[in-house]
This record gives sequence, C-alpha cells and structure tokens, in this order.
Amino acid sequence: MTSFIKELSFRWSDLDPNFHVRHSAYYDFGAQHRIEILESLGLTMKVMQAQHFGPILFREECVFRREIKLSDKIFIHTKTSKMKPDASRWSIVHEFLNEDNKLCATITVDGAWMDTKLRKLASPTPKIASEALNIFPKSENFEGL
Repeated sequence: MTSFIKELSFRWSDLDPNFHVRHSAYYDFGAQHRIEILESLGLTMKVMQAQHFGPILFREECVFRREIKLSDKIFIHTKTSKMKPDASRWSIVHEFLNEDNKLCATITVDGAWMDTKLRKLASPTPKIASEALNIFPKSENFEGL
C-alpha cells in the first residue's frame, strides 16, 4: 500500500461564496481521514481515552493548487512523511487528487502524542500509537527524524 485512500463526498456547506470548497473544509477532511485511519489500525478514541493519550498538532498547513467544486470526484491520499523511530513525533501528508490524478491540494501536519492526564508530551510513546504509525505507508521522500 502506498497510501490510505478515500473518495470524498462534498456537501453544500463545504462550499464558499465562490462555489468551490472553502479553505477550512480541507482541514476537516484531513482530520477526519487521520482519525478514520487510526481507528482502522486499532487506535480508537476509546483506547486513547482508556490509556490517557491523544494526538496533538504543532503545525497544519495547506497548499492549494486547483479549486475543487461540489461535483468534483476527489480522492484523499494519506501517508507519513517524517517520523522519529519511536513515533513520538511525526508528519502526515494528505494529498487531494482529482479523477485525472492531478494534485488539487496538499495538507501537511506535524504532531506528537500528549498524555491527557499530565497535559504534556507522552513519554514514552504509547506502544499502540507507535505500532499504528509504523503501519502507515510512507511518502516517497520519507525522512526519519
């Protein structure tokens, strides 16, 4: 597997006054896809609550290349682009590709795991989090941190 892939379904509320997908909807789609992937890898919200940790973001950036309209067929491709060996810090990339496989946008997020009791970075990284992120497909230019 080269990335996790999902076809997106747009709603009227995802549009802006110019009739293309509003900038903040991209971030919502990226966040939803990350959570769906983690859930599919066994890292569910219930598990994170029971073990008192969760993902946090330090940076989230979107680069827009082509507008996306309501009826466009768009696929989000998700993979890791950077990660420490223990998965304590990581970067995930979401690419929004149209049906012609042309890049419409790229979201990059940099994150880590937080201990929700201590409200600090989790140390050590919870084993289940490390296992889940190590299953993630890696980008072509993956970089170990």
